[in-house]
Amino acid sequence: MKRVFILTGEPSGDKLAAKVVSKLRDKNLKIEFLCLGGENLTSLGIKSILNLHEVTYLGFTKVLKNIFKIRKNINYTSKKIIEFNPDLLFSVDSPDFTLRIAKIVKKKVPKIKTVHFVAPQVWVWREGRVKKIKQFIDHIFLLFKFEKKYWEKEEVSCEFVGHPLLESNEKSKIDINQLIGKNKAIISIFPGSRISEVNTLMPILIDFVKLMNKKYQDFLFVFHSTQSLRTKVEDFVKQSELKNADVISDEKIKNHILKKSVFAVTKSGTISLEICNQKIPSIIIYKMNLINFLLIKMLVKIKYANIINIAADRMIIPELLQSKCNAKNIYNKVSEFIENQNMIENQIKNTEKILDSFKTKTLPTDLAAESLRKFISF
Repeated sequence: MKRVFILTGEPSGDKLAAKVVSKLRDKNLKIEFLCLGGENLTSLGIKSILNLHEVTYLGFTKVLKNIFKIRKNINYTSKKIIEFNPDLLFSVDSPDFTLRIAKIVKKKVPKIKTVHFVAPQVWVWREGRVKKIKQFIDHIFLLFKFEKKYWEKEEVSCEFVGHPLLESNEKSKIDINQLIGKNKAIISIFPGSRISEVNTLMPILIDFVKLMNKKYQDFLFVFHSTQSLRTKVEDFVKQSELKNADVISDEKIKNHILKKSVFAVTKSGTISLEICNQKIPSIIIYKMNLINFLLIKMLVKIKYANIINIAADRMIIPELLQSKCNAKNIYNKVSEFIENQNMIENQIKNTEKILDSFKTKTLPTDLAAESLRKFISF
């Protein structure tokens, strides 16, 4: 029996990994799995060696404050992988964490094949990482076609598979009115999958909803949360005493509610692609520690935070970042959209063009699973 260790470092990677592993299992291969993952991988019955939220840290200052714990987690995970002795180490996203572990494992046990999904964004900063990564990664899956030039230049084995989050979801038979108990237009809100994001963004978003309620009476605001952070998000909503706000964490219900939404307010990240793929108009918000922001501003070489805007090289989806990320600005921008159908139609039309360039003829998870199957068969 072949063995595969799945290594993730945050909820978005856990979600991507679970999609691929599900397809790999469909191939009826005899595989024993072990992982460092979250609710998506564990829901497949795969044991995780650590709680995912124990290893997820956002920003330079958070990393510095927890440097010893991070090192401990890296060493512990590397040890567990080597003890498991997998034929394949499949790492997903979170490169500063997962690739450090892959480097240690590959150095100690060179025979273990290493495949990484979601290439580090070398087109944003630290392009020199490519030369180092090719020393311990056997193959890398790319989400975006424009990334290939950075890896092929250094003769790294790579493959453009597209983004799994753009795959069509099956239609749900869920009756949304039974779930939310109100017959109102839905505005979906995504405050993040990390506790630091939730703590920073939820107070701002609660104030935004209160401003909306002063002008509009026909909206229901649904906060989308991970299972592990649901209680935290619910606490914010309960303390606000808002009567037209709900919190959901079930993935199938979240997808159904998103499809029924008239607008979305979301933190920057992969969720934005899901929103665009459902043809839901949106804006991007984000706020972090000032020191982190200043450091990032000095290091990055791109103008925008959102991948749609980066690929288009212009602002298609409005970004309200740092000082601009406040309740008043969010309220003004959302009001501007919901009262202007042309703005909504133009955004959807422009995002569709960009999304088309991110897609492949074969489903991304099928491509990734087939490639993994070949590595396991070696």
